[in-house]
Amino acid sequence: MDANAESRGEKELRSEETPREFGDYELLEEIGRGGQGVVFRAWQRSLSRTVAVKIIGAGQFATNAHLKRLRREAEAAAKLNHPGIVPIYEVGERDGTSYFSMRFVEGDPLDEVVSLGPISTRQAAELIAKVARTVHYAHQHGILHRDIKPGNILLDANGEPHLTDFGLARLVEHGSTVTGTQEIMGTPSYMAPEQAIGNNAAVSSSTDIYGLGAVLYELLTGHPPFAGGTTYETIRLLLDSEPRQPRSWNRKVDRDLSAVCLKCLEKNPRYRYSSALELAEDLERWLWHEPIRAKRSGFFTHARKWMQRNPTIAALIMLSVVLTAGLGAMIWQRESVGRISAGIAVLPFENLSDDKEDAFFADGVQDDVLTKLAKIADLKVISRTSVMHYRGKRDLRQVGRTLGVSHVLEGTARRSGGKVHINAQLVDTRTNTGVWADGYERDLKEAFAIPAEIAQKVAEQMRAKISTAEKAAIERKPTDDLTAFELYAQAKNLLLTSFSSAARAKLLQAADLLDQAIMHDPLFFEAYCELVHTHGLLYFLGLDHTPARLASAEAAFQAAFRLRPDAGEAHLARAENLYHGYLDYDGALAELAIGRRSLPNDSRVFAVTGFILRRQGHWEESTRNLQRAIDLDPRNFYLLQQIALSYGVLRQYPEEISVLNRALAIEPADVDTEVALAAVQFHWKADTRPLHQRIESIRATNPPALPSVANDWLSCALAEDDIAAARNALDAFGEIPLTDYAVHLNRPFMEGVMARMSNDESKAQVAFVAARAEQEKIAQAQPNYGPALCVLGLIDAGLGRKEEALRESRRAVELLPVQNDAINGPLMIEYLAMTAAWVGDTDLACEQLAVVTGQPAPISYGQLKLLPFWDPLRGDPRFEKILASLSPK
Repeated sequence: MDANAESRGEKELRSEETPREFGDYELLEEIGRGGQGVVFRAWQRSLSRTVAVKIIGAGQFATNAHLKRLRREAEAAAKLNHPGIVPIYEVGERDGTSYFSMRFVEGDPLDEVVSLGPISTRQAAELIAKVARTVHYAHQHGILHRDIKPGNILLDANGEPHLTDFGLARLVEHGSTVTGTQEIMGTPSYMAPEQAIGNNAAVSSSTDIYGLGAVLYELLTGHPPFAGGTTYETIRLLLDSEPRQPRSWNRKVDRDLSAVCLKCLEKNPRYRYSSALELAEDLERWLWHEPIRAKRSGFFTHARKWMQRNPTIAALIMLSVVLTAGLGAMIWQRESVGRISAGIAVLPFENLSDDKEDAFFADGVQDDVLTKLAKIADLKVISRTSVMHYRGKRDLRQVGRTLGVSHVLEGTARRSGGKVHINAQLVDTRTNTGVWADGYERDLKEAFAIPAEIAQKVAEQMRAKISTAEKAAIERKPTDDLTAFELYAQAKNLLLTSFSSAARAKLLQAADLLDQAIMHDPLFFEAYCELVHTHGLLYFLGLDHTPARLASAEAAFQAAFRLRPDAGEAHLARAENLYHGYLDYDGALAELAIGRRSLPNDSRVFAVTGFILRRQGHWEESTRNLQRAIDLDPRNFYLLQQIALSYGVLRQYPEEISVLNRALAIEPADVDTEVALAAVQFHWKADTRPLHQRIESIRATNPPALPSVANDWLSCALAEDDIAAARNALDAFGEIPLTDYAVHLNRPFMEGVMARMSNDESKAQVAFVAARAEQEKIAQAQPNYGPALCVLGLIDAGLGRKEEALRESRRAVELLPVQNDAINGPLMIEYLAMTAAWVGDTDLACEQLAVVTGQPAPISYGQLKLLPFWDPLRGDPRFEKILASLSPK
């Protein structure tokens, strides 16, 4: 690369008078300058938003070929839609000058942040894990970055990383000639060897993995891997030497983290991680104190690298090196096996009583044993949701493999007269051999001591360390009342089932059972905690968003807190109450951090953390916590549905498909998931055929399941302009509400929409009047609740009440802003846009639609393109541009 040409280009940019007016942009201030241009904070007039505009340098540096490449690659990068990537809004040219506009991120580059002071090794690992997942997303979409460095990682006000400057990115395409030159692209201290020698044909996803490792190295040590006095010296060091062990710079860097970092910096790309995702997962293993996949540097590794640098001498001693390397490999293998962590799954206990109603007693015993074992931080314990599937299964080796555990505990329970008989057996799933077994026969009043004894025996057999606090928690009995115990077990079984259209009925039934349990034992702490969870879901999901329901959740929490204020379960209940009832995210996260200390194996802690972070818009961190919950609860169908939901809102449809397929592997006959999978094509590509075919199959083979999929059936029918099918779908709902995330639409409203589609305006008005009367009662019963108010606004729009409609819809946005809820906040903006379109305010409609489609949101390309709600905007150039921005690339 011609360094003088670069300096000439920069001088030209500095010498030119920067125009304040630049097409649609008003350039406000310079915020960055690099080899390829200058970045300005700017105001985009047409969309009334602050953006960053990068103007590509002119002069000899910016040759036609160079600008052609930059423009093409910026257009390719503009197709990326990921919260960790600074999105490119527009690529253009004005008066011979190429430019592109990006989202403006309030924050600082990573290099400036670390210049103020070092960050901890844990913070460094967390940050690079997030960036690695972002890079993996870009790679999946055919884009390389090729210039990953601290200056291209922006940290926003929340400390979340955003990868920027895809100016060096290129399409991962074979045969491309646009970047087929011998240019050296990248920054010397962070570039991979294949970049340094100008071998662009060898540049691949492994090149970005090297860049990630180089940034991690600097975060850990305060130095880049290689830094000479000149570019030439830096490249020579890069090609001819190995980086120093990070521990030699910073003794706080342990050997495993050092191994992860150095694996990224291998000179040969095939020895690096195979993908950025693999790197992210290894960093996350380190963060969770699990065995990493990267091998620590030892004799074999150093010998291989020495041989590469000294091939002639190496040939003379090849035999001894091979023998020693083989010995090292065997030692490493033995060490690796020794590092496999133990884990246990407590399978459902078999009910041997003549009375089948005693099955709840058997389930309660299993639940109590599992709960006590889960208190032990030295054990990995699979959550109950994932083990209940294995009721009656006998292939324990397969169970162990599927759940990723070394042991399972199985047992039986029988009540006879005034006594209980419980047998338990611990089995090593790797060898399918029994490790320990025992039987217990006690009077009913002494039955609750048995699970504690079993848990302690199992921990002893698995050589798990038990702290004093853990021992006390294990020995504590849940209740002394057998009826309360069985009612509680019955409620927990209901709460295990995945929630779909039947959620409200199941939650209400569970709440009633828990109330009965508390009536039998007013000191039943665990029942109060579950009641907080149950009332909270009813309120939060909008199934009963009333002050009375919130008061019930608060009362249950206060009762639990009075009984055991220091218990981890009390802090988890408080976190759920703050989250579900008050959207107090920071308070809830603080409670979860306390609860996690005594609930090391409770997947709910990680799941709720993930849900809260998602509501805050921290999508990557949210998904990581949800994945951690899945590690502890691998067959939790609901959690997989929630991860798929996240990918849908992010419009990361290939990832959504992958997670839904994983869910179907657990529950192959679940019609909700089958339909959700078919609906992906509708949202992604506006293709209703898979969804239509799936609905028709359910109608023909499983009619009782239609109410649970009526939402998607109705959407499909409306998208296909099939009013008869839409009426059939509407009839299938029964008592189930029409649901759009937190928004619940009523039947008369949809009848008005269909009447309008049939050009029967008088019938539509009658339906909208009925809809308004019904919705007004709901809004009055749920004051200050945005989702109820936005529906009222849309109905008023249908009635032509423009002023009331816009006031109600704007109020809904105020009540539930995006910063308070990154899922339903955008939904409120979407409904404001829809309402504005219905009352003829197309300027407001397009403005709000541009806002909501420019961020993660439930709105999709298929909905905008095909659903009749958006018909008033069709043909408007602004709407068509927004629609094109969401179209599949």
